[in-house]
Amino acid sequence: MSDDHQLRVSKIKSGTVIDHVVGGQALNVLAILGIDGKEGEEVSVGINVPSDRLARKDIVKVEGRELSQDEVDVLSLIAPDATINIVRDYDVVEKHRVDSPDVVEDVLSCPNPDCITAAGEPVTSRFEVLEDGVRCSYCGTIVRESIADLIDT
Repeated sequence: MSDDHQLRVSKIKSGTVIDHVVGGQALNVLAILGIDGKEGEEVSVGINVPSDRLARKDIVKVEGRELSQDEVDVLSLIAPDATINIVRDYDVVEKHRVDSPDVVEDVLSCPNPDCITAAGEPVTSRFEVLEDGVRCSYCGTIVRESIADLIDT
């Protein structure tokens, strides 16, 4: 088998494979999913591996866990081209691309220190998802870069 066709990360028996993540974002994916290595979850991560579609990509395989739609929605903010593969008994039984939601709530922290969400008020954060970023529904702050830094984990 040529190097181009070898698996760089082994197959999983059941769980979720998050493929086509923008190179360098795998650790943010783990943070979003609350995976810190302490819970005993089996995780395989490939960072900056070759990809036909993206040139370089990250891939995350989580054994024994299927992602919720809320988790997929948040992932779409940092990995808009990702593919979610659900694996059961070593076979991919479901495969779909992520779709960005119109709104995400209680997921991001507004970077504006004058925003009502930063003032300690009992308000749930709410962001409208734009084509190239997110906008706080309360103060209108638009974030186009470093969205992963705003994710509440």
